[in-house]
Amino acid sequence: MLHTKAPHIEELIGEALQKAHHLGEPLFISIVEHIDNQDPFQFFETGQHIDQHRSFWQSAENDLTMVGIGKASQLYAKSKHRFREVQSLWKHLQENAMQHDDYNKKGTGMVALGGFSFDPDQEEETPWESFPDSQMTIPAFLLTKVDGETYLTINALIFPEDHHQQIAHQIQDHRDLLLKEGKMAGSLPVIDQTFEVAPEAWKESVKKATEDITAGLMEKVVLARELRVTFKEDVQITAILKALADTQPNSYIFCYESEGDHFIGATPERLAKVEDRELVSTCLAGTVPRGRTEQEDLKLGEELLGDPKNRQEHQFVVEMIKEAVEACSSQVEVPNGPVLYPLRNLQHLYTPVKAVLDQGYTLLDVIEKLHPTPALGGMPQQVSVEYIRTHETLNRGWYAGPIGWFDAQDNGEFAVAIRSALIQQKEASLFAGCGVVEDSDPEAEYAETAVKLKPMMNVLGGSEWDM
Repeated sequence: MLHTKAPHIEELIGEALQKAHHLGEPLFISIVEHIDNQDPFQFFETGQHIDQHRSFWQSAENDLTMVGIGKASQLYAKSKHRFREVQSLWKHLQENAMQHDDYNKKGTGMVALGGFSFDPDQEEETPWESFPDSQMTIPAFLLTKVDGETYLTINALIFPEDHHQQIAHQIQDHRDLLLKEGKMAGSLPVIDQTFEVAPEAWKESVKKATEDITAGLMEKVVLARELRVTFKEDVQITAILKALADTQPNSYIFCYESEGDHFIGATPERLAKVEDRELVSTCLAGTVPRGRTEQEDLKLGEELLGDPKNRQEHQFVVEMIKEAVEACSSQVEVPNGPVLYPLRNLQHLYTPVKAVLDQGYTLLDVIEKLHPTPALGGMPQQVSVEYIRTHETLNRGWYAGPIGWFDAQDNGEFAVAIRSALIQQKEASLFAGCGVVEDSDPEAEYAETAVKLKPMMNVLGGSEWDM
């Protein structure tokens, strides 16, 4: 495979240095080039030799894949207005940026990838010390596969005191390394031990929640639990990513690396997508397993469509998302009822919500209004989040939080970080939750969470795992 030198990189850095000197502050540059087809998993694997901050995103429709290596800049915020604060930081970063992009494709150029924690007021940090409350990373190198083509974005923050040739040579060396043909390394891990965190106490918390709902404290609350796994050796992250992509169609495949820890998963649940002002959100709530035969599968699906508990849970989500979308959009469209959304292990009730985003609003404005939906928090929103903070024994961290991306053209997409795991060398924490309503049965909810844990357990070496 032949790769030529990045277009005009030295000239562009020289121009940026002159402008940075004039402004007296650093200047962001972004250069996009069209390249030969590149394996995103190989690109991700090679990136570990450059930086311990990597990102992977593959859309549920499999029409967009992005792999970020390194960090040209990062956007942080920790406040009640964290989404607006990140948006403000993003706008400021773009103001004096020099962007060289002749292709104008979504997901190229200045793109921020990352996520937000479920609850910014959660004080316990363990085991999420490496993942701040909000962290959106603009990668130093971004591979984008879109519309059947492959693009490489080079991003850099140029300081007035930087050395022209040194910066140019470093960028070129890293680029050449990333695009070099290599052999895919890694295999799926071998599990040493699994440990459920306080399962009986969790069932008791479900029972207590049903009593509190009956007493009128809230309408619904989502309670999550944790499964811890240890392995014989450090987990090969690229192998896990590839296995998720191969086994979990119709899901968002994601991985965010921070300080050597990895948050990884395959989530079916879109929070919101904006492309050319067209807004799409997804109501995904209500769950049953897939059947072993086609007949059993159809029967389970029909039972899900007719189940009062699951339909009620789904309707909570539909009403809340519709209200949030209407607050910043027009031409809102909502189908009359849900359909089935099949995955490899599970099937869900699914209702899409479509709209046109009003001028003056951004994707992060929508995310702020949507998060957390009743599918991940409960109803009413604030009461349920406070209940979770008080009664859950685990720190959700980025689990069930918004993860995704946005670009300089105001395109972007966020999903809900479920069906996921936090991997730290030889250890992993897996998370799963369920919606608790007045007539919920603790044993049935426990069984539902076990089913939701299976997609991640399967790729982590627990193919025969059962609970």
